Amino acid sequence: MIYILLNLVPIGMATLLALLLGLGWHRLGGGGRIGPGVALTALVAHFWFAAILAGALILAPPKADPWVMALASAAVIWAGFVAPAVALSGAYRGVAAGRLIGDCAYWLAAMLAEAAVMKAIGLVPPPVG
Repeated sequence: MIYILLNLVPIGMATLLALLLGLGWHRLGGGGRIGPGVALTALVAHFWFAAILAGALILAPPKADPWVMALASAAVIWAGFVAPAVALSGAYRGVAAGRLIGDCAYWLAAMLAEAAVMKAIGLVPPPVG
């Protein structure tokens, strides 16, 4: 996982953007003040999502335009893992459908934003060998 250390700046910038997006999303939804525990959880979660997404972007085959690959990679990861997990865990807890749709939409927006930031800044692949 040396690629995470090599890409701390783009991963960190993507994390910051996702956190700001999350704060705005929370406030738009009528949420109150966010406590330090939630803020720390959000920081760790967004950093990890950005780090995993960075790995996917580094490994994405150059079969299409690089921007298409970056945003499509984020969308595929969201559709294959994030949306089903958020929807299922919310459904088990009895969260209203509208809220689940909003939560899933937030994660799609966050992942697309993270992919765009990391693509714009650039990612360094790990050394070979």
